[in-house]
Amino acid sequence: MSEDEGTDATAAEPEDAASEPADEDEQTISEQLPNAVAEHDEELGDEVHQLLEKAVELDSRVDELEAAVEERDEEIDDLEDRLKRKQADFQNYKKRAKKRQDQIRDRATEDLVERLLDVRDNLKRAVDQDHDDVESIREGVKMTLKEFDRVLDAENVSEIDPEPGEDVDPQRHEVMMRVESDQPADTIAEVYKPGYEMSDKVLETAQITVSDGSGASEAEDESAADDADEEAEDDGAEAIELDGEVDDGSDETGDAAEDDADVEEIDLEAEDERNDESTDGDDVSEASDDAISDAIDDDGR
Repeated sequence: MSEDEGTDATAAEPEDAASEPADEDEQTISEQLPNAVAEHDEELGDEVHQLLEKAVELDSRVDELEAAVEERDEEIDDLEDRLKRKQADFQNYKKRAKKRQDQIRDRATEDLVERLLDVRDNLKRAVDQDHDDVESIREGVKMTLKEFDRVLDAENVSEIDPEPGEDVDPQRHEVMMRVESDQPADTIAEVYKPGYEMSDKVLETAQITVSDGSGASEAEDESAADDADEEAEDDGAEAIELDGEVDDGSDETGDAAEDDADVEEIDLEAEDERNDESTDGDDVSEASDDAISDAIDDDGR
């Protein structure tokens, strides 16, 4: 054992020895004091005794609270240590997540650039080649544009190209000016420049012009005039058709009249025949009368 350790042990022993007599003295006083007071005043002695018991209870409660506080302090220290470890773990997680996101973004950018390089190579080849045929150049540009559109489509990039007459969407359309147009008022008259969106996120708004509605009213008037002309033409055609039907009716009436005339002629011929027959009968009758008269005359002679 070292000299310092021996000195500490020697110093600690007197302290323990001193504390034990102090506790014994307090216990002796707490027992003797009520008795001493009771010798002079019994009632006061009882009160002193009760106060001493209360003091003992409070002292015991203080010891319990101190023990609880000490235990709570230990728990707080433990929680603080755990919190520090969690914070350190979270910071490490954030660093790893950021690094992973950077890697994913870099890889996605690399994929996009690789596809765009193919488009650039095609454009460069088209420029480097000597073409006298403009149509072949146009076809090459169209093919390159289709390839570029496929790259954008793979990235969920779509074109914002509204039709004339559609309503204006402030989130997707940028109004350049108001113009005269045949479209209804406050609707899209013409698309000046299409826009683009990626996964429902607008990257660039479409630039448009808006109709003031003045041309629409003129167009409506012209349309009404055209409708009136068409109705007039239809009425004229119906009138001509009715005239044709009347002519057909007249022809039919003429044919019926001719038929009636033929019937009347037949009736007249039949009546003439009857009259001829009647005349013949009269002649026969007259001949018979003459014969009878001649016979009577002969008898008389």
